[in-house]
Amino acid sequence: MKTKDKGIEDDEREYISYEDFLDLCDEDTLAEWVNGKIERYSPASNVHQDVVRWLTSVLSVYVEARELGIIRPAPFQMKTGPDLPGREPDVIFLRKENLGMLKETYLDGPADLAIEIVSEESLLRDRGEKFAEYEIGGVKEYWIIDPELERADFFVLKEGRYERRVEDERGIYRSEIINGFWIKVEWLWNLPPVLDVLKELGLI
Repeated sequence: MKTKDKGIEDDEREYISYEDFLDLCDEDTLAEWVNGKIERYSPASNVHQDVVRWLTSVLSVYVEARELGIIRPAPFQMKTGPDLPGREPDVIFLRKENLGMLKETYLDGPADLAIEIVSEESLLRDRGEKFAEYEIGGVKEYWIIDPELERADFFVLKEGRYERRVEDERGIYRSEIINGFWIKVEWLWNLPPVLDVLKELGLI
């Protein structure tokens, strides 16, 4: 953990550059940089963390086994453009050909896939502000997962606009960004053992 002479609390009501924001934050900071201001968000619930942990485990093994790129769970900043906020998606995927955008403490450019797990306090942000920002910023695939409503929305960027994708008649969604990857949407609510999922995906 970084030690700082000046805490992030001292700058919450001031304009601050993104570089200074990154310098003030550490791995325990729950905040994003929006319009030159620091925006804090609430700690995640158990359900939220369970879904993030499960997705991170499954995606990490799949991506590493196929040598496709990297997975980064929050907290890890993503800055999609110079005039756009610095956000912290719950999970991001970056293709190996785009690893040059990966800096020490943030992603300098759009993720190939960003996943947000909806909570009560993040609902409008995930479906409104972040949807627009990720679309403008060039995030190629965006998943919005709502465990409470058991609803998953999948979007793929086509000619600068998000197009919604849906699961097939068997309830399977196939990513257009992570080559060959698919999930049963019901897994997001049931969270079956990771090893069982990896077997279905043909990895073990």
